[in-house]
Amino acid sequence: MSHTRAVPGSSLSAPRRLRELAEAADGTVADVLVVGLGATGAGVALDAAARGLDVVAVDAHDLAFGTSRWSSKLIHGGLRYLASAQFDVAHESAVERGVLMTRTAPHLVAAQPFVLPLTPLVSTAQAALSWAGFRAGDMLRLAARTPRQVLPAPRRLSATEARHLAPAVRAAGLRGGLLSWDGKVADDARLVTALARTAAAHGARVLTRVRVLELTGTGARIRDELTGEEGEIRARAVVNATGVWAGDLVEGVRIRPSRGTHLVLRSERLGALPAGLHVPVPGETNRFVLVLPQGDGRVYVGLTDEPVEGEIPDVPEVPETDIGFLLDVLGSVLDAPVGRDEIVGAFAGLRPLLDTSAPAGPDTAPTRTADISRRHAVLTSPDGVTTVVGGKLTTYRRMAQDAVDAAVRARGLHAGPSTTAALPLVGAAPAERLRGLPAPRHLVRRYGTEAVAVHALAAQDPALADPVLPGQPVTGAELLWAALHEGALDESDLLDRRTRIGLVAPDRAETLEAARRLLDRAAATHV
Repeated sequence: MSHTRAVPGSSLSAPRRLRELAEAADGTVADVLVVGLGATGAGVALDAAARGLDVVAVDAHDLAFGTSRWSSKLIHGGLRYLASAQFDVAHESAVERGVLMTRTAPHLVAAQPFVLPLTPLVSTAQAALSWAGFRAGDMLRLAARTPRQVLPAPRRLSATEARHLAPAVRAAGLRGGLLSWDGKVADDARLVTALARTAAAHGARVLTRVRVLELTGTGARIRDELTGEEGEIRARAVVNATGVWAGDLVEGVRIRPSRGTHLVLRSERLGALPAGLHVPVPGETNRFVLVLPQGDGRVYVGLTDEPVEGEIPDVPEVPETDIGFLLDVLGSVLDAPVGRDEIVGAFAGLRPLLDTSAPAGPDTAPTRTADISRRHAVLTSPDGVTTVVGGKLTTYRRMAQDAVDAAVRARGLHAGPSTTAALPLVGAAPAERLRGLPAPRHLVRRYGTEAVAVHALAAQDPALADPVLPGQPVTGAELLWAALHEGALDESDLLDRRTRIGLVAPDRAETLEAARRLLDRAAATHV
C-alpha cells in the first residue's frame, strides 16, 4: 500500500454512507445489525466483520458521540477493582490494556506516569496502602504478560523528584511521592474512529446519522437523520450497544447512569507536567482526582462519580457542584489553588452501569454508583436482541467479543472465534516502525502509520500544514483527512470528535470557519 493513501477499504465518507445505507435498507438480510457506534458498538462491528459476518452498524449521531468521547482517556489496568475484591474485572482490565498497548493500538495507547504527592494530608498509613496498591497493580501487569518496557515499575520518589515531575504541587510539608504507570489513549474518540474504520475495511457498513425508531430480534425500523426518510434494516442477529440509552430500545434493561465530570485547564496554569497526578480525595481510602496532561496545551482534571436520575440527555451538563468538588480536591495539593474563572471548559460522561440492585426501600439508602460493579453484562431479550452494557473503555474489546459470541449462539450463525485480540487497528504498528516514520511526531501519535498520508496532504498544499488554531497542534490537513476518510459529515464531527478543539468554546468558535471551508473542499473532492 502507498504510504500516502488510507488503509484500503477503511475510508468512511459521505458518498460511501449514502451508498451503503441504500444497500442496507434494500430488503436483504444482514448477518448482524449493531446499534450504537461508541467503543463497544464499533468493537462489536469489527469483531463480527472480522469473523466473516455481514455487518451493518448504525448510530443516531456520530462515531463516539456518547460516553466514549467523555472518558479520562485512561486505558487502566484495573487497580481500583482490586480494592473492592473484583479480581476478575481487575485481571480483565490488565489483559485488555496489554492487548491495546502491544498489539492492536500501540500508536494510540502509551504509558502515562502518575505522581501521588505525599502531602501532610496523606497519612503514613494511607501512603503505605497506596504503595501496596501500586505494587499489586504491577503484579496485575505481570499476570497479564505486559512487558516491563511497555509499563515501567512503580517507585518511591524523594520530595525533589516529586516536585520535578509535579512542579505545581505545594512544597511545604511534601515528604516525597509515589510514581506509578498506566495506559493512556491519545484520544478516546480517535480510538473509536480507528475501530469503525477497521471494521469498514473488513466489510462492515458503518452508518452514522441513522436513528433506530424500533428494534426487534430481526432488525430495526430506521430513519436517516440527514433526509428524514424512513426504512427498515433486516438482520439475523441484533446487538444493542447503545450504552446509557440501552433501556430505551429494549424492555427490561435497567441502567444506573453515573456522571463522570472533568474540567479543562490551559497547560500554562499548572506549568510543565512531565507526569499526571493522583490527588487523594479526603475521607476516601481508594478514590483520587486525576490531573491529566494532554500534550495539546490543555490539562484535564477529573473525575466525579455521581448518580444521574431522570431522562438521559444527548450531551450531559456539568453541574457547579461537580466543579466545586474537583477544584476543592485539586486545591488541596497546589501552591496556588485554581480559580473558577480559570476553567476554560468542562465535560461529563455517563457510565452505563447495569442496575442489579433491588429498589431502595424507605429505610435503605440507594447504592452509590461508585460502589456498583464495573463488570459488563450481555443480556438476551425474549425476542432475541443481544444487549451489552456496563464495563468501561479499557475492556471494550472483550465486551464486543462476548456480545458477538452470545449473538452467534442465540441466532445459530456460522462464525469462527474472535480474532480481535491480535488484529491491529488502522494505523497500528510496532513502536520501532512508528519512530521511523517520515512525519511529525504529534501526527504519528494520533494516526500511526497513516500520519505519512496526513502529512502528504500538507506537502501538496502548504496552507494545510498550519495549525487551525494558535496554541493547538491540529492542522488543516487533519480536518481535511477527517472529512475525506474518517466519516466526518459536519463541523461538530470535526471539532468535537475527530479533534478536541470544541472542548473550549472560544477555540471552537475561532475554528468554525476553517472547518466549514475544509468540509466544502472534501465534498468537492468526492464529486
